[in-house]
Amino acid sequence: MEADPKELRELIRNIPDFPKKGILFRDITTLLKDGPGFKSAVHLMASHYRDADIASIVCIEARGFLLGAAMAYELGCGVVPVRKPGKLPHETIKQTYDLEYGTDSVEVHSDAISKGERVLLVDDLLATGGTARAAADLVEKLGGKIVSCAFLIELADLNGRKLLDNYDIFSVITYE
Repeated sequence: MEADPKELRELIRNIPDFPKKGILFRDITTLLKDGPGFKSAVHLMASHYRDADIASIVCIEARGFLLGAAMAYELGCGVVPVRKPGKLPHETIKQTYDLEYGTDSVEVHSDAISKGERVLLVDDLLATGGTARAAADLVEKLGGKIVSCAFLIELADLNGRKLLDNYDIFSVITYE
């Protein structure tokens, strides 16, 4: 399969009322299971950054790991995981962010990114932007330079771009 967002969109399963009533969940596990589709999605995302001189891909738990690691392999750069608190074994820094009801946090190793390092932030989905913004804040605290933020899917009506408005954003598939 060639890298075609329309064909990739057809590989994404819609699950109504998950995780709660009124939510239409965009399930990428069906795309991930399709070998040519997964390869095409990774190739399309990585190709967008082929000449961007990326040193590391910072990927967000958990589906961001799948896309980010495959993209890093294709681009020949490193991978830096951003995880929920308590999951990383070495010294970490934490960023807390707001949810609709409450807060959550993400962490990264305190030595994961060097000052001035060119970083690509990757996740499977841009929704409200809170998690991506928190990950971006971690990168900046460590002195990294975010070249861009890449997402397989963007839910445009949730306005996640607003929280990332000072970054370049690339989304393969956009749902209005």
